[in-house]
Amino acid sequence: MSTETEAAWQVFLVRCADGSFYPGIARDLTARIDSHNRGTGAKYTRGRGPVELVYAEPAGDRSAAQSREWQLRRLSAAEKRLLAEQQS
Repeated sequence: MSTETEAAWQVFLVRCADGSFYPGIARDLTARIDSHNRGTGAKYTRGRGPVELVYAEPAGDRSAAQSREWQLRRLSAAEKRLLAEQQS
């Protein structure tokens, strides 16, 4: 049985300095974005910083967050851009 709170996990999308998008999951979104900007986050973002948070949504648990992250990964760049614009 999980002891995580309902919004403990977040799914996010960042825009890298080269204009590409990177989706991910985190429990502490601020710390995760900071790690990407320090170059200690995902390998993909290490040479593409700084990153800017453009989209985030709560996920109930890690499994739900990973499922939604996979959906975001499969979106085209244009679809990711639209998603980011809708939240801003």
